Amino acid sequence: MSVRIRMRLHGRKHRPFFRICVIDRQKARDGLPIEEVGTYDPTIRDKAARVKLDMERVDFWISKGALPSDRVATLIKKIKANDFGVAKAAPERVAPKPLPVAEEAPAGGDAPAETPAEG
Repeated sequence: MSVRIRMRLHGRKHRPFFRICVIDRQKARDGLPIEEVGTYDPTIRDKAARVKLDMERVDFWISKGALPSDRVATLIKKIKANDFGVAKAAPERVAPKPLPVAEEAPAGGDAPAETPAEG
């Protein structure tokens, strides 16, 4: 049996949430895991708080021959090095463009003449 450490998708549309679990390689992405070892919530602003892993259990499973997926391997590497970086600041707001100035019509004979009211 080949065992992987990978993410299981939870949450809903436009609001993802992942559980990092140990699972047989041939099972479906959201199949029943052997053990859950952490969580990953990409919607949290603080990058260091996005990942919660039980590193003792991860190291145990890796010593038993479990292979982490590419994404999970990156998260493990960042946790061990404590290298999450800083979230980018929001871009500066740009001032809105000024509204175009309407040109006034010349005060000449271009205006239509009023017709006398019939009475």
